[in-house]
Amino acid sequence: MTQSRGRARFGILVPFTNTNLEPDMALLRPDGVSMHIARMGGYDQDEIPDADQMHGLGAADLDEPLHLLQGVRPDVILYGCTSATLTHGPAFDRALAERIKTDSGAETVTAAGALVHALQTLGVTRIGFASPYVSAINDLAVEFLAKTGVETLIRSEVGDDLDNYGQGELDPQAVFDLGLAADHPEARAIVLSCTDMRSVEIIARLEQAVGKPVITSNQAMAYQAMQLAGIGEALPGYGQLLQRERL
Repeated sequence: MTQSRGRARFGILVPFTNTNLEPDMALLRPDGVSMHIARMGGYDQDEIPDADQMHGLGAADLDEPLHLLQGVRPDVILYGCTSATLTHGPAFDRALAERIKTDSGAETVTAAGALVHALQTLGVTRIGFASPYVSAINDLAVEFLAKTGVETLIRSEVGDDLDNYGQGELDPQAVFDLGLAADHPEARAIVLSCTDMRSVEIIARLEQAVGKPVITSNQAMAYQAMQLAGIGEALPGYGQLLQRERL
């Protein structure tokens, strides 16, 4: 085994306009884990990623990208879009994960499911929520989390309807400010939702500012994927969640 491979293979399904999931996973990659990417469509890159667009992505045919990803025989597959299943609900999210697992033979993590798993791991049921989504998707996200037993006390929005590239182009300071605005005295954690938002880079700084865990889509996926792959050591620098041992 070398530092870059030999321990586990993670296959990642990435929306085709997403520019931040891959760099984030490079930051979060444990020694010995290799990352293998397939891009998926099902939405219009020139349209605002609203509820209809993301609903379409969640329902899109995955046969081709999943077939290509299976060529590397991944141990874990990560479905790397949070809003695509937030817009459908928890039952759809669980069914999608099960279908990918059945079709591929790999353990499977979805971004939305990983957020829930992280909150359950930390014993958190009351949160502040922030995202770059349009308001209608945030409504559905809050409803999704409520169905899993998580109450959203406050939510923070960008205020503009960002296009697919605008979400990814928010700089870390803008993301930090968005997360800070989602703090609430009674919230036990802050959730930063979106695999294409540069949240991973500001987790430690935001946790220091608010004094509570910060959970992001990509960090939560990395945590659950490592858990499923039997990788138990802490990964410092990216929040309280990844500082926990997983075995």
